[in-house]
Amino acid sequence: MAERQYGGILALVVAMVMVMLYGIEPVRVGVGSTIEAGMGPIVDILGIPFFIFILVLSTMTGLYSSIIQKYTIDYERMQDVQARMKEFQREYREAQLSQDEKRVKKLESKKDKVMKEQLEMSQQQFKPMAYIMIITVPIFFWLLFRLGTATSPITMPFFGTHNIADSILGPVPAWILWYMICSLMVSQVIRKALNIGGI
Repeated sequence: MAERQYGGILALVVAMVMVMLYGIEPVRVGVGSTIEAGMGPIVDILGIPFFIFILVLSTMTGLYSSIIQKYTIDYERMQDVQARMKEFQREYREAQLSQDEKRVKKLESKKDKVMKEQLEMSQQQFKPMAYIMIITVPIFFWLLFRLGTATSPITMPFFGTHNIADSILGPVPAWILWYMICSLMVSQVIRKALNIGGI
């Protein structure tokens, strides 16, 4: 149990460090330019439009994220804990409404155990986040680096045609919105295929 707890905390720390690196320009540019040196020429030779390139990367993201989650999260146990928590809350509410103090006291003695299990499952969900961030953050650094030369137009439902770097939803650029839409759609298909439950 302690190992699981420390694993969840370590994963959260790793994820936070990866996000913080985004704010350090030399790191962001360094990682982006390093990946560009290897992948840039391939993209340029193939002449892939930037929005198609983002679709490919978001598909890869959806695939490895789903696979990592499949093998790091115990979905059967998570569903079992969620079902027991739901049942506990229903019984507790009924006992309170009926003012059955004896039953309320009995249920309160179980409360800590149920809450502990819920906390364990929440911590378990942080574990895949660290692995996913280690791969995803460098991809975003590279995309940001490539944006310096990207002038690819993109047409999206409800938003019309914009340059891939334009801000179209408040401060959110078109490329990030496009990445999120593609990743979300592809992830749903992959999760269904791999029989992975929702988090």
